[in-house]
This record gives sequence, C-alpha cells and structure tokens, in this order.
Amino acid sequence: MQIEARSISKSFGDKKVLSGFSYVFRDGTVTAVMGASGCGKSTLISILMGTLQQDSGEVIHDAPIKKSAVFQENRLCENLTAAANIRLVTGKRYSEKELAEHFGAVGLQECLNKPVRELSGGMKRRVSLLRALLAEYDVLFLDEPFKGLDEATKSAVMEYTKNMTQGKTVIMVTHSKDECALLADDTITLEQL
Repeated sequence: MQIEARSISKSFGDKKVLSGFSYVFRDGTVTAVMGASGCGKSTLISILMGTLQQDSGEVIHDAPIKKSAVFQENRLCENLTAAANIRLVTGKRYSEKELAEHFGAVGLQECLNKPVRELSGGMKRRVSLLRALLAEYDVLFLDEPFKGLDEATKSAVMEYTKNMTQGKTVIMVTHSKDECALLADDTITLEQL
C-alpha cells in the first residue's frame, strides 16, 4: 500500500514543524524517518496515520488502509496480561502455542500471562511492538520502536521485526543509523525549521 504525502505543513502556535513536505512512501518497503529531536518526525507520522490533522497539504493512498502502530508511549492496558493486550487486536487469529512462540522470539516467554503493570519498561515496549506486528495491517507505523531496550535484546528484536515486516509497507521514526542499516529500504532526513 503506497502512501503519498503532498505538500504537508504543520505548525503548533508560532512554531512551524513541517513545511511543504512531499514524499512517496513506496509499497512493500520500510522507510526510516530521521532527524534531530523536535524536527517533526512524530508529527509527520501522526499526520500520515490520520491521528493529527495537517494545516495544509494532503495524504493520498489508493484505497482505505488498515493501520497498525507503535507510538512513543506504549499505550497498553496495564491491568490486562501481556497476551490479553495482544488479543485485543488479533482476536483468536493465533493459537496459544503460536502466541507463545512470538513472545519467545522477543525474549518474553515468561511474560505471556503476567499483568502488564508487573513488567519492566523494556518488556512493555516489546509487548507494544508484538501487538503492532501481529495485528492485521496494510501499513505499519513505528515511532522509535526499540527505545529502552538493551543492546543484546535490541538486536534480537530488530531481527524479529525485520523477518515479520518482509514485503510490508512500514514507516519508522528512528534516531539510530544501525536501525536504518538493518531495517530500512529508504531513509529520509527531516531538517529543523
């Protein structure tokens, strides 16, 4: 599913964050969005997702799209188990065994039936990522999906993410050149306005 951003501009009060941004996010590719803090990366991804309205310009896609996302915040239901958080978006599409395999792939095999409130920040991040990856989607939006993970865990989770997103349309905000090198087909860098 291809998405085109055409002359997107957005300001918050007097602060212009995006000005005339245009880009075609190609179908079946992972596009990394980089740039300094405050340059509009999360604003752009929110506009592309439709959770934030641009001041001018348009977002064009050739059909209605199913979206999945990892936001900067994990947005999990703290009182539900990790597995129940996943089932909110997947329903019964995965068997218990399949779900356990996915949890194991990101080092969370012990966390399947624990309430999210008992998990560490890095564990919550991985549950949030699993939920997005296992949902049905045409386009996956990832806003710094690996933040808060130690290097060893991050490597394994990035490899898993790469395998799970083969041939999918993904738009990923990152500060990491390593993440771009492993995952991205295309990289764009936003300039500070």
